[in-house]
This record gives sequence, structure tokens and C-alpha cells, in this order.
Amino acid sequence: MLTTTFEAGERSRGPDELIVEEPMSIRLDDTLVATTMRTPGHDFELAVGFCLTDGLLAGEPVVQCRYCGTGSAVESGFNIVSVDTGGRAPTPTPRLNPTTSSCGLCGSASLDELADRLEPLPPSDPFAVELLAAMPERVRSQQGLFDVTGAVHAAAAFDRDGTVLHVREDVGRHNAVDKVVGRLLLDGALPADDLGLYVSGRASFELVQKAWAAGFTNMVAVSAPTSLAVATARRANLVLAGFVRGSRVNIYAPERVP
Repeated sequence: MLTTTFEAGERSRGPDELIVEEPMSIRLDDTLVATTMRTPGHDFELAVGFCLTDGLLAGEPVVQCRYCGTGSAVESGFNIVSVDTGGRAPTPTPRLNPTTSSCGLCGSASLDELADRLEPLPPSDPFAVELLAAMPERVRSQQGLFDVTGAVHAAAAFDRDGTVLHVREDVGRHNAVDKVVGRLLLDGALPADDLGLYVSGRASFELVQKAWAAGFTNMVAVSAPTSLAVATARRANLVLAGFVRGSRVNIYAPERVP
């Protein structure tokens, strides 16, 4: 797309790369459960991760994931994904409103209801603070879409050695997390009880809840958490690090670091 740029008093016109944002409808066993604004790519991971973190699977395995189970994928623009459990998952309750790329919980009836379905995570050894501090730089080198557009969030799963296992980018921070969770679920790697989750922005309640649902024991955010995110992490027994900038790390959960 052409754009006009002003810099140091000079004017120029040239092409600019913009990130794509399109709606994607998610169906579970042929029931529409949500429509989210997302960056196309890793759509099956997004759909499966959403169903898992929203509690829709209820522990049932995914047997198939496909584009548009009700017609032609081409005709729907590859913007409808069907997740199939063979009818074993409970009949889902659709969200009331479309999910935007900035809010992963719009239309949910109750935040408490989402958290109440999860048991606190079992005790685990926290990751080294030095490793948590290093994650932004390690993930940043793998954010290809951000390099080109500057308009996407990133999420990543990493292990205790600091190895970055999966990086996903999306206009929606919650979508990026769901894509990572979906990849792990499809790989049979959940619960992620010995992995950490990195997010490139702030730590909101919805992201902490998704980390909790996937079984992550440590979470790292470049920016600050919200008060509800901290309360949720403490309830979950999830180590939550925020404002990870350079050598600085703020540990918000647990309440007291041993």
C-alpha cells in the first residue's frame, strides 16, 4: 500500500507493508462459538487453542480440524474453522458478541466463571529470574511480522533452558497466545507444566487465564500486568513477571518470592 512519509522536513511517497486483519469464525462440533478478528495464519492452532482456553473442550480430545465444515473453504475465504471432538465436548454456549483483536473476553458472561473452572496449578520450581529477563530479546529476533509491519503482538512458549519452542504473531494478543496453546495441544504437549509463556505486551486477566488453562507455570510480559491479572496469577499459583526490560524484572506473583 502506498503511503506519504514526512521525515526531517522531507516528504516522500512509497510502499508500506500493512498487517492483514480478517474475521474468523470458530465452530465446535458444528456449533458457532465465536468470531474473532485475527491475522490469517496458524488458523487451526488459533481455533483449537481458543476452544481449550475458553473451557469448551472440557478435557475431550480434538479429532479433526478443518476449514468450513459446512461448505467450500474457498467460498468462505478460509475464514471459518471447524473443530471436531466427535460430539464428545459439551454443547457450547456461543459468545454474545464478536471478539475484537484487542479484547479476548468481549461477550463472556462472567470473568469469575472462567476462573472458577480451573484448579490451582500444582507447586513447581520457578524459572531463574535471569532466564525470564532474557526472554524478550530471545523472542524479538523471531518476530518477523513485527519487523515488517510493526503492528502485531507476539506470544511464545519456552523451556527451562531458555529455548524458544514456538513463536506466534497476531494483531490480537489473545490470538497469539491461543495459537501457541493450540500448537502445544495438537502436539500432545499440554499441560505445559514445565514451560513458560512470553507475551510481548501487557499481562491482562485474559492472558493469565489462558496461561492457567494451558498449565503454564511461569509467564513473562514486557509491559505491566493489571491488578486482576496479578490476583488471578496468585490464585493460580502462576509465577507472573512483568516490566521485563533489560536486566529489570518485576515479580508480581506469587505474593512473596522465596
